[in-house]
Amino acid sequence: MSDEGEAVVAAVAAVADRLETERSHLTDLDSAIGDADHGGNMARGWAAAAEAVAELDDPEPMAVVKTAGKTLLSEVGGASGPLYGGSLVFASPELEDGLAAESSVAFAETYLEKVQDRGDARVGDKTMVDALVPAVHTFKKSVEVDDMEPVAALSKAVAAAERGVDFTVPIRASKGRASYLGWRSVGHQDPGATSTLYIMEELLDVATAYGEAPEELPDHAESPTIPDGEVTED
Repeated sequence: MSDEGEAVVAAVAAVADRLETERSHLTDLDSAIGDADHGGNMARGWAAAAEAVAELDDPEPMAVVKTAGKTLLSEVGGASGPLYGGSLVFASPELEDGLAAESSVAFAETYLEKVQDRGDARVGDKTMVDALVPAVHTFKKSVEVDDMEPVAALSKAVAAAERGVDFTVPIRASKGRASYLGWRSVGHQDPGATSTLYIMEELLDVATAYGEAPEELPDHAESPTIPDGEVTED
């Protein structure tokens, strides 16, 4: 197993552990505005994905990501399977040559594009996209404009995703089951955006362990999508 393949396998395992830990919290969030199944679906799906990638012979990043995505597609119910799993499968070829800065940005952009296409969601709809868009845009800018190393850029992206999660609280849902609640969805944190943040936090932890850690992880990142001052505390 290559060092990069080992890191991606470790990342899938770390995500599975985190989502199992957060299962009840994600269920509580989804109980307020959804079907109350997001926590269980995500924990079950990623646990199966971790098992599947651990069984690969001499895995490389593309194969690990594709396997994880296919497993999520088969194990996760509702919209989450295609959104999380199908999008991973679609974006995995971007990692054919490994985890270089350029390929990582391409993977992130392709994943975001497929999530938006599948879910027909945009920023402000109160979905996982509210965390994912600022994260991907921040990652891309940090690598391509600010010339940051990928791990440092990922830390900025995580901070942007956290702001995106906060952004979902005071807005009205426009997509998914939460949209049926109308104004009653206001004041609730979106579970999909939250699980997206958890996944990114685990990716950062593993990337830091396997790569060169940034000197300082930011507490706040300027988002190119969500202006400062737009997020309010509930």
